[in-house]
Amino acid sequence: MSIELSEQEQLRRQSLTELRNLGIDPYPAALYPTDAFSIDIKVEFKDDEERRNVCIAGRIMSRRIMGKASFIELQDSKGRIQVYVSRDEINTEAQPEMYNTVFKKLLDIGDFIGIKGYVFRTQMGEISVHAGELTVLSKSLRPLPIVKYKDGVAYDAFEDPEQRYRQRYVDLVVNDGVKDIFFKRTKVYNSMREYFNNQGYIEVETPVLQPIPGGASARPFITHHNALDIPLYMRVADELYLKRLIVGGFEGVYEFSKNFRNEGMDRTHNPEFTAMEIYVAYKDYNWMMTFTEKMIEKICLDVNGTTDLQVGDRTISFKTPFKRVTMIDAIKEHTGIDINGMDETQLRAVCKQLHIEADETMGKGKLIDEIFGEKCEGNYIQPTFITDYPMEMSPLCKRHRDNPELTERFELMVNGKELANAYSELNDPIDQLERFQDQLRLSEKGDDEAMFIDMDFVRSLEYGMPPTSGMGIGMDRLVMLMTGQQAIQEVLFFPQMKPEKVVKKDGPEKFTELGIPAEWAQVIIKTGIQTVDALKGVNPNKFHQDICGYNKKNKLGLTNPSKEDVTAWIEVVNK
Repeated sequence: MSIELSEQEQLRRQSLTELRNLGIDPYPAALYPTDAFSIDIKVEFKDDEERRNVCIAGRIMSRRIMGKASFIELQDSKGRIQVYVSRDEINTEAQPEMYNTVFKKLLDIGDFIGIKGYVFRTQMGEISVHAGELTVLSKSLRPLPIVKYKDGVAYDAFEDPEQRYRQRYVDLVVNDGVKDIFFKRTKVYNSMREYFNNQGYIEVETPVLQPIPGGASARPFITHHNALDIPLYMRVADELYLKRLIVGGFEGVYEFSKNFRNEGMDRTHNPEFTAMEIYVAYKDYNWMMTFTEKMIEKICLDVNGTTDLQVGDRTISFKTPFKRVTMIDAIKEHTGIDINGMDETQLRAVCKQLHIEADETMGKGKLIDEIFGEKCEGNYIQPTFITDYPMEMSPLCKRHRDNPELTERFELMVNGKELANAYSELNDPIDQLERFQDQLRLSEKGDDEAMFIDMDFVRSLEYGMPPTSGMGIGMDRLVMLMTGQQAIQEVLFFPQMKPEKVVKKDGPEKFTELGIPAEWAQVIIKTGIQTVDALKGVNPNKFHQDICGYNKKNKLGLTNPSKEDVTAWIEVVNK
């Protein structure tokens, strides 16, 4: 038996072997013909109706073993239901030990089983399934961290975020409500798709691996294509490809895209995230604002049945219309400074005055973005469109029709963070090339988030793109709002994590070098002492009790060391 396994894991593997010795396959290949779910059974049950036979399957989550009959709680994909298991019902001629040996001794919490039986109400009033047949479907080799509830209070909770996000499969099994977040995530996508499809817009797919990482100011991930011997970039946005499709004659296109940005991680950022981008011909950013707020109001109602959502201690209303404020007015309101018409030098002075860090790589657009981000963004809790961004901040956006220093752009701010970004799209190929060249100059100054020049995209514009409005929305942040979550990791099945720390472990030979007998070196490791250094400072009396107790409990038959022997081992380590 491997010393890496805990005592419970060893026992479960022994049960696995015993099941096979009884002729029971613990991982059968055949289809199991389920025809009902726990929650549906409870909802549909009526006391005065004819007995209903069901076939259900799921995990054993708790059990009360009694004499000839027992109760278990079975968890399927929708919820839990109680199952009554009787010796006389599940024992068969072929398997006479199904109850006393298989069910009572060889099955554990976490195992998957199938139950065929009928629905009834117990004397205590609980709707349950009376098992007539039990089938082993999958043996669990690791014990689940079962959460216990009493008077609404959870005990032994599996709540450490590091463990929950790294072992999401366990989190989904044992923590109530986690699965509901992801059901709601699907509803958000379905509602949005329905909204777009009803308008006649089509869903498309664009490349994830791109020769030029265009469409956003962000640091890309870089990889290499061996066959072509060229560098490729994980996409930071799908904007330039979608606009090519508008050039090609589509009226409206949208995509749910996985984007990748080689940037920091926090409660609202993950290096891999999902964005939705939509582009519609013959529209402008004013039309897109109305289109966006109606879309989000619809999603709210479809997912939660209300436009008022609780996010932390805040109630956020997504009832249309949303407030609209220009960026310059927002900065003026929250800093008292009017930046309209300021050049780069003046903006650097403003940053210094407001104690905002600014380095030499930042151009005018980045400086304005820093001022807004530091002093304004966090103030917009209720949905607010921030409009009319300075031109330097928006290299893909059309100049404002009334002020050439500005662009026709908006960002939707909710709960102090950007949720959506939209433009009246730039379709002048000459202007577009000049702005790309401005971005190149920023890159040469050291801005590693400046956009690349995409000459093929410029060429596509030279063939002519109709007036177009585009909008992008962070799907993960939208799901956070719709589910009331404070961290992006809560709405991603598998968020990016640091590599799991490898626990240092010494082999038995390290212990025997100290004069500890080889058989006791194995026992010491099995009790949880993984390194020689871990013996430093250990209480000799307690340590003696632990290893002797393990010897007795597991019937190893070893001759126990004396307390003096154990004290001597620890003294050697402490020296």
